[in-house]
Formats: sequence, structure tokens, C-alpha cells
Amino acid sequence: MRLSRQAKADAIAVMLEELYPETPIPLDHQDPYTLLVAVLLSAQCTDERVNKVTPDLFALADNPYDMAQADVDDIKAIIRPCGLSPRKSKAISTLSQILVEKYKGEVPQNMDLLEELPGVGHKTASVVMSQAFGVPAFPVDTHIHRLAYRWTLSTSKNVEKTERDLKRLFPEESWNKLHLQIIFFGREYCPARGHDPYTCPICSKYGRKTMFK
Repeated sequence: MRLSRQAKADAIAVMLEELYPETPIPLDHQDPYTLLVAVLLSAQCTDERVNKVTPDLFALADNPYDMAQADVDDIKAIIRPCGLSPRKSKAISTLSQILVEKYKGEVPQNMDLLEELPGVGHKTASVVMSQAFGVPAFPVDTHIHRLAYRWTLSTSKNVEKTERDLKRLFPEESWNKLHLQIIFFGREYCPARGHDPYTCPICSKYGRKTMFK
């Protein structure tokens, strides 16, 4: 019997909850501002590397007031291991200045306002809204996009459409935890490279048939 997409989503949600009942945020941070900076740094970089860099960065400045006063070259030197350091350092400096000037040093609890900040795209804003403020959001990066396609939960070729598909399949109250569960599962069982669909707990049951050819 062929399962509907909704039935697959329901079964996958149960499996993920069994595997990952606890979902600690992978990026080390102390507050919404340090989370925002860490997520910005994680673009095209691993969480592990970001966590090695942020202690030195936050020793330099762990709030927008101090970061806005820091030399951009000092920021760039610290975050160089994360890649794209010229662009990221400028974004961190400029968004810190904006937070000081427009928001009294606070990270706005608003998706649209977050997306207006330099270096902050929809995915970064979604992570901050969900993990810093507890607002339901479903951050979809290239990894979650890939898994949703593998698991036949979405046929979309872009992350925006995949996000809409996943939001329709899963209850809103599960989004914040579920996106982390999918990330954890992808790292452990369903990586981009060297993936074996026959041994993957989800792909072996619900995966796209083309993976097995």
C-alpha cells in the first residue's frame, strides 16, 4: 500500500521524536544577539567551526554596542576560518550599528525587520525567531531541502517552496523542534555524500525510488 505524503510525514515525525527527544541548539550562544551573529557566521560553514570561532569573537564584543565600535578588520581576522570573512565581518559590524541606532541594542522580534538587517536572510531570521524567541518558524536550508526531497515530502527545487510544503505537512507547534530533529538526523543517517539509502532509517522506508537505482 502506497502511503500518502501526509502519512509519510506523520510517520517520519514519530521516528524523529523517538530518535531525538531533546534538541539542543547546535550553535553556542548566550542571547538573541549572539545567536543572530552565530547563525550569520554559519552560512556555508559548519556549526562546529562556528563554535570554535565565536568564543574569540564574543571576547572581543558580545553585544551590539561593543561590536559596533570594534574594528571591522579585527572582526574579519577572528572569523576568517568561517569563510566569506570580508562580507560577514562587514555585515556583523553594520547590523550591530543598526541595532544600536534603531532598536536600542535589542534584536527585533519580527521576521521582516530581521530580514532587513545586513547578512540576514530568511533562513537566518527564521532560526532567530524560532530559537531565540520561540515564535513558530521552519528554517529550511539546503540540507533540510535535500532531505525533504529524498523523503518525497516535497518535489520543489527551491527552499522557499519546500518550506511551504513542510509547513503544510507538520503542525505549527512542532516546527521549531522538528527542523532541528531533521538536521540531527541528516548528520547522523542521511548526509549529502556517502549516503546509503538502504541503511538510512527513513530513506529505506519512505525514500525516493530513484535513490535505489
